[in-house]
Amino acid sequence: MNAKFQPGTVVATPGAIEVLAESGQDAGFFLDKHLSGDWGEVDAEDQKANNQALIDGSRLLSSYRTLKGVVIWVLTEADRSSTAILLPEDY
Repeated sequence: MNAKFQPGTVVATPGAIEVLAESGQDAGFFLDKHLSGDWGEVDAEDQKANNQALIDGSRLLSSYRTLKGVVIWVLTEADRSSTAILLPEDY
């Protein structure tokens, strides 16, 4: 994998862990996509903001769907100290 930034400490909410287990998917799959700059299903404005964040160091947000169709987010803080895998309702 070709990471475009460092994730810092990676955490996941209980809801995200449950959804990933139910789909039979690993959090690392979505984390790798996020770190490589595949922002998933974010809109054009958020894609542009993420691409700019790679330059200016602001927050990064990706949105993906599990195999069961549940949306999960991967959010890296602006200071790159941590990345959270969470459900939108956990935000």
